[in-house]
Amino acid sequence: QVHLVESGGGLVQAGGSLRLSCAASGRSFSSYDMGWFRQAPGKEREFVAGVIRSRSSTYYADSAKGRFTISRDNAKNTVYLQMNSLKPEDTAVYYCAAGTLRVIPTRLDEIRAWGQGTQVTVSS
Repeated sequence: QVHLVESGGGLVQAGGSLRLSCAASGRSFSSYDMGWFRQAPGKEREFVAGVIRSRSSTYYADSAKGRFTISRDNAKNTVYLQMNSLKPEDTAVYYCAAGTLRVIPTRLDEIRAWGQGTQVTVSS
C-alpha cells in the first residue's frame, strides 16, 4: 500500500499561485495513477486533475483547465499540482490520491489511497 503526504497549501490572494506536492512512500510509486481532488466546506469531494502512471497523459476538470498543471516525478516519488490565477472558489482542502486501474482516476471509487489533505485558502 502507498502512503501519501501532501504539502504546499496555504493562504494566497486571488490571482496568486501555489504549488502543492504529494510525496509517496511504500509500494512502487510508478505503478500508481495519480490525481488531485478537493473538498470545500459543505460540498462533495471533487476531481481536479490527474496523471497516468507513465506520465503520458493528463486530464483536468473544467474548473482547472488553463490554470492548473499536474506533473509527476517518478524518480522522486512525487506528484505536483501547480495552481495559477487562483480564485476564491478554489478554496478547499486538496487531497492527493492514488489509483491502480490504469486510468486517470476521476471518481472516488477509483481511488485506492488518499493523503491527509492540505488546506488552500484564496482571499478576495
